[in-house]
Amino acid sequence: MKQKKISLNMQDNKKKGLQVDKKNKSKSKYDTPLRIDAFELSDDQKIERIKKNVEEIMHTLGLDLSDDSLKDTPLRVAKMYVKEIFSGLHPEKKPKATLFENKYDYKGIVIEKNITLYSTCEHHLIPIVGIVHVGYISSGNVIGLSKINRIVQYYAKRPQVQERLTIQIAEELKQILKTQDVAVYVDAKHFCVLARGVEDKNTTTITASYSGKFNTAEVKNEFLTSIINKN
Repeated sequence: MKQKKISLNMQDNKKKGLQVDKKNKSKSKYDTPLRIDAFELSDDQKIERIKKNVEEIMHTLGLDLSDDSLKDTPLRVAKMYVKEIFSGLHPEKKPKATLFENKYDYKGIVIEKNITLYSTCEHHLIPIVGIVHVGYISSGNVIGLSKINRIVQYYAKRPQVQERLTIQIAEELKQILKTQDVAVYVDAKHFCVLARGVEDKNTTTITASYSGKFNTAEVKNEFLTSIINKN
């Protein structure tokens, strides 16, 4: 029987931090795919289940789990998955945006560049590492700069594909800032390319989302010049 899914994106929720649509009609193409029972287990229950599964994987690989270096690895991995690298799956971890009135009537681009990106490839569960550049034009408010970093981190702390991550960051910023004038540019290394398969250590992947005024050549060029040609 096929599992029902829920949408995890920028909407407020009716139950446990989620907007649950049992018929899944509200799911959009940039949502992270989750089952409808995704938050029925507590974090401690998830950690215990993952720990047992990691133990089984390590045992199957022939590792000696009685060794003092390995015996606590299953618990460490389980805690890392739930509390750290996949913590962005839980809507309660979503950062609250701090907005300030644009009293000074600043009309130019606000750019935050070189935001550190650590995410996890959903195809192989190994790292995606890179940088994110964000630009926006105020429609009346400006956002606290550290909140942009937190938004990037929130959507990065999930199993991801870079294309979806780029769009999720952009859509969240558009909703918070009440503007379409948002640009997001991601440049990252994927360890599924670097450390396995073709093992190409020099390849990076670039994705970008441009909306509103950033679709005009002048504004887009100003943004790209700022993030690419200067350190």
